[in-house]
Amino acid sequence: MKISFAHAILVLICAATLPADARKPNVVILFTDDQGTLDAGCYGSKHLITPNLDRLAAGGTRFTQAYSHTVCCPARAALLTGRHPQRGGINNWTQGDMNAPENGINLPLDQVTLAVVLHDAGYRTALFGKWHLGAHRDHGPEKQGFDEFFGIRGGFIDNYKHHFLHGSGFPDLYEGTQPVAAQGEYFPDMLVKRSLKFIEENRERPFFLYAAFNLPHYPEQAPAKFTKLYASADDEKLRSYGPVISTVDHHIGLILDQLERHGLTDDTLVIFMSDNGHSTETFMRIRPGVHSSGLPEGHFYAASGAGNTGQWIGHKSTFLEGGIRVPAIVRYPGKVPATAVRDQIITVMDWFPTVLEFCGIAHPADAPKFDGHSIIPILRDEKAHDAYGGILHFAWRGGWAVREGEWKLIGGERWRSEDSSMKLHRLTDPRPEEKDHAAEQPEIVTRLHAMHLEWLKQVQP
Repeated sequence: MKISFAHAILVLICAATLPADARKPNVVILFTDDQGTLDAGCYGSKHLITPNLDRLAAGGTRFTQAYSHTVCCPARAALLTGRHPQRGGINNWTQGDMNAPENGINLPLDQVTLAVVLHDAGYRTALFGKWHLGAHRDHGPEKQGFDEFFGIRGGFIDNYKHHFLHGSGFPDLYEGTQPVAAQGEYFPDMLVKRSLKFIEENRERPFFLYAAFNLPHYPEQAPAKFTKLYASADDEKLRSYGPVISTVDHHIGLILDQLERHGLTDDTLVIFMSDNGHSTETFMRIRPGVHSSGLPEGHFYAASGAGNTGQWIGHKSTFLEGGIRVPAIVRYPGKVPATAVRDQIITVMDWFPTVLEFCGIAHPADAPKFDGHSIIPILRDEKAHDAYGGILHFAWRGGWAVREGEWKLIGGERWRSEDSSMKLHRLTDPRPEEKDHAAEQPEIVTRLHAMHLEWLKQVQP
């Protein structure tokens, strides 16, 4: 049917004057760093003060079997691509220093990210916080769908000196690829100020805000007002870990308040998740020699080792439940059940397809198939089955894990390629994953190992 020029103009005018409730929802992802499996009040942690995560859970749906990954890089790749990180070559630490003399691993530019798809659909996109998918100046957030980026291109920094602290260190605070000199300013505050400004500036149009917090990751530096909350705690670890948990909770609350202040709560899909379990890296100190930050040799900057995993064991850098099972909440008033709990398996790869479905955006025809799945059926029906059929795969460096129902086989657990040891655990044991069943269940070991090898063939780039 031939359409006249006048009719085409009328269609455009009508589209521009659609009622406010017809616009695509805003998307806000709140991604914390090293927050343990049950480290929030709404997950039963009695000694952690998290009023904002608790109110987010009260207004949305909380997940008890949400899986991210074992460390930072693969979790962030899976979040932004909706696919196993191995498909994009993220199976080892990515380049951390933008000014490093040699190129390291960077998320390939041909990877289709959530930011790319939302940007192409008319969203204003921003990442404030931690990237950690390759710091090379020819890669990074602004090359992969984000209109704005402010934060850390590498893994972590001292929150006041803004230097990476491993080895001899290097400065790592950028506006895009431009270094930012703001020594003495508390980075988490800077991150949130930018987030609030972004919401303010884009309140009249759809936006995607990825607030990639660097807390509670070490160094466990918190403002005095949060340190005071835990001053009387008997547990020394809690006196260190609790304040950074409450700090990031406070910052999440500021973002939620900004949405409410501008009447955007009902129009915004909010997703909260941690990238991996709590850290037990309790041994980090500034090494001998001159450090770029000026911090003295022997300065302690490690984690306290605190974290609540409940019945589960494990922590960051393991494939035990405490390393990969994380807190996760989604809120979208009127579209997502409030005060609800879901026990089905979901993964960090699911947010990309879920966002697209909520936003009414088709999967790009030229984009690869997701490994994740929309969780909207689970949100609508508490009895719906998860899309994974109880089967999950993880790999990082030389280590890997495959789960089938109650069984989980973990191989090369120390991430060494020459480590061929395998341990078989059962999640339904009275003390889950403490016993190795490999010797008594060789058939299950053989089957799960074969499943892993077949999966590995499929996901290698």
